[in-house]
Amino acid sequence: MADTVRAAVQLGPRRIEIQEFRRPRIGPDDALLRVEANGICGSDVETYKGHLGRHTDPFIPGHEPLGIIEEIGERAAARWGVAPGDRVALEIIVPCRSCRTCLTGRYQSCPNRTIGHGVTPLTVAPGLFGGLAEYLYVSPNAILHPVDKTLPAEVAVMFNPIGAGVRWACHLGGVGLGDTVLVLGAGQRGLAAVIAARMAGAGTIIVTGLATDAHKLALAREFGADHTIVVDESGRDAQAGGGLTDTVQQVTELTDGRLADVTLELTPMATAPVTDALLATRHGGRVVLAGLKGGQEVPLRTDLIINRALTVVGAFGVDARAYAEAIRIIESRRFPLERLHTHTFGLDDTALAMATLAGEVAGEAAVHVSVHPGATL
Repeated sequence: MADTVRAAVQLGPRRIEIQEFRRPRIGPDDALLRVEANGICGSDVETYKGHLGRHTDPFIPGHEPLGIIEEIGERAAARWGVAPGDRVALEIIVPCRSCRTCLTGRYQSCPNRTIGHGVTPLTVAPGLFGGLAEYLYVSPNAILHPVDKTLPAEVAVMFNPIGAGVRWACHLGGVGLGDTVLVLGAGQRGLAAVIAARMAGAGTIIVTGLATDAHKLALAREFGADHTIVVDESGRDAQAGGGLTDTVQQVTELTDGRLADVTLELTPMATAPVTDALLATRHGGRVVLAGLKGGQEVPLRTDLIINRALTVVGAFGVDARAYAEAIRIIESRRFPLERLHTHTFGLDDTALAMATLAGEVAGEAAVHVSVHPGATL
């Protein structure tokens, strides 16, 4: 193995550079992961653009790493139950594992977190904490999940978006038998929510998207959506609120006035769909907010929440339970998840991968995009 590791480093908005790092030395409690693939999601794109995050120091992006254990310490192998050659998926959060919050099962809220995959600056040694690198340093407190090695890497690496669909629709949204589910946003996680809701026994699933999302809405129907709504087909600006009333009206008509039992608001950066979610959900229903808005102020009609007795839940990422269930879904091969994957890139084309998922490359209709650092493409 070479003494150096190549990685994509984000230096600033829309500035990614390939750099070389010294290969980390592995002790008894840590490991080195050879990255097979790293999924790119909407938050990666918005961070790449400079719309999300407050990164003032260079860092290696990539919070959806899938790979093979290259080296591992003896104590780490016993603790994680894995060995060299095993395929694993890593969670973004690296908790302290010893505070009261961690010990009571709320590790996502750990107040002592100092590192995370795909978000840690290079100033934190050894720097290789992101999945957009040939090798990733696995610190002692990392959380990892074994994954079937016979799955294609571009499918196995969907553990994060599928996990989001499971957690947001089922665990936080509480989707149950016969429920009407409204998914605002037809991105990777919106499509994953369709899969999760269908597995949970939802009765009717409605998905919204833009006119430019026609290929995604077609996939939504293929994976179990009963209805799809194009929110900007009138040509109005959806960000400014165009299409909001029509969306609610269409949901009302499709449900014969009953509205949605559970609504997932997953649109990135757009603020109007938050009100859309509240208006389209029935009395006593649940609204899950997961679409990041980049710090924008969102007008909140609290009277709607009160008078409709709505439960509004904020969705912070994916937890271990959802990851485990997502991996079981992927390993079951029940769904043709390969239909979601549209683009594979090598490490040198990381910036192009971001632009492709962002819809900035003419003629490319992206859904799921992944970077394979060791591949020759």
